[in-house]
Amino acid sequence: MAQQIELTQTVTEQQLGQRLDQAVAELFTDFSRTRLKEWLITGKISVDGNVVTKPRTKVLGGEVITVQAELEDEERWEAQNIPLEIVYEDDDIIVINKPRDFVVHPGAGTPDGTILNALLYHYPQIAEVPRAGIVHRLDKDTTGLMVVAKTVPAQTRLVRALQKRNITREYEAIAIGTMTGGGQVDKPIGRHATKRTLMAVTISGRPAVTHYRVAEHFREHTRIRLRLETGRTHQIRVHMSYIQHPLLGDQAYGGRARIPKGATEELAEEIRAFDRQALHAVMLRFDHPITKETLEFHAPVPDDMVEMAAALRLDAKNHRTEEY
Repeated sequence: MAQQIELTQTVTEQQLGQRLDQAVAELFTDFSRTRLKEWLITGKISVDGNVVTKPRTKVLGGEVITVQAELEDEERWEAQNIPLEIVYEDDDIIVINKPRDFVVHPGAGTPDGTILNALLYHYPQIAEVPRAGIVHRLDKDTTGLMVVAKTVPAQTRLVRALQKRNITREYEAIAIGTMTGGGQVDKPIGRHATKRTLMAVTISGRPAVTHYRVAEHFREHTRIRLRLETGRTHQIRVHMSYIQHPLLGDQAYGGRARIPKGATEELAEEIRAFDRQALHAVMLRFDHPITKETLEFHAPVPDDMVEMAAALRLDAKNHRTEEY
């Protein structure tokens, strides 16, 4: 069932001369500008009891604005009993540690079996929240922390915080090649010109900024920590590939196996067998959308990446010993 809402606010004197869509956005901050504008032009918003559908209508101050609308349930998606690893939960948000091989949202080729389907099962009321409360996504084989909103106000505020770059997201990764130091990649990302399922650095793309620092050197690989300013699709994978250090195991963006010279057959096989991008969302920090309390969460690096780093570390140690 759709959730019926009726909200009322009074235009302030400071909003004199504003367009109606601007005033509405300032008065009803629990909803996105896009949603409010859609309600406005479809007759869901009235001014002093009269429905107004023109966003450019000017306000004078003192008008009573009423929103009468519906929040559609996510009924088109099936609720499925899929386990979730919950790191934190309260009345407004859920923080999840996502495993590999788990798609966040249904789409082409993945109609179900996703985190969204699991959320609808474990939290039926989340159907009243757009996208079942999903605020940001991780790629299918990227592991780690995600925050999900249980309510519309929580989701709207988290999305706004994400847009304002007020949510800190840190990742751990293993990159191919020996990186000399940290830095940042500030390059726009958009849809790949010929491979439509992939992204690429392109002049017509949206702004994207990734910061990275070296955590540990190996012979032909580097363990790194990354921090996102923006959240474009495949951002870390695209940016690291762009600077010639694709992620280990990332076949889509050039992360083909690189075997260190003189490596043991065991290590060579372990590198060849690593079959996902070596990327994990290790830390998430944000202000709670309702209480404003600063929250910080950490998710341990998964076993496959820990074991891979240990093998590369041993290889580097053995070859240092041989050099002496």
